[in-house]
Amino acid sequence: MPEVLILAAITIFVLFRLYIALGRDDGPPDGRTRPEPGSVPQPAAEPVQSPSPVLAPEPEEEPHFTGPAAGGLEEIYHADKSFSPRGFLQGARAAYELIVEAFANGNRGELRPMLDDDVYEAWDAAIARREADGSQPWRLLRIKRTDIESAELDGEIARVTVRYEAELGDGERVKTAREIWTFMRNVTSGDPNWLLDDVEIAS
Repeated sequence: MPEVLILAAITIFVLFRLYIALGRDDGPPDGRTRPEPGSVPQPAAEPVQSPSPVLAPEPEEEPHFTGPAAGGLEEIYHADKSFSPRGFLQGARAAYELIVEAFANGNRGELRPMLDDDVYEAWDAAIARREADGSQPWRLLRIKRTDIESAELDGEIARVTVRYEAELGDGERVKTAREIWTFMRNVTSGDPNWLLDDVEIAS
């Protein structure tokens, strides 16, 4: 009997240690927050590392703007210093995945906060037609290309246009989709969310 009690005590102690180590829900294992619907999610900051005592890099004062959209991107940055072309492009890629998946699933509740009124109405009607005829949705297989095409600041409204090339499948067929999406946001707003304002088929 004493041996049984000792084994039971050891078992309880081991289980308690496992609970302490693994049982707590402290969020995602990499410490990043989960993206919420309705925005172009901003990427989590890279972990801060101790700088080298000899070659500590100087902090970059502002993003580097290049390409045909450079002028518009720079205007947006000067109106909203939290804006980063690199960060925006990463978020735009994540937004494409979220929106295409929600559209394929017919999830109107998830789509609504991410789309401007005109885009939502068009996609809501497309979902209704698909539900009526029972056709299979095209689902995202992979994103092959994501590039910022143009950018502008119209008063307080920033618009950034992104060219996507993606591979979609419906279970039997595979096709390449080339689309141009325009995202918009009021740079004076405390709301960091970007709305999908326009969608065009790219040539």
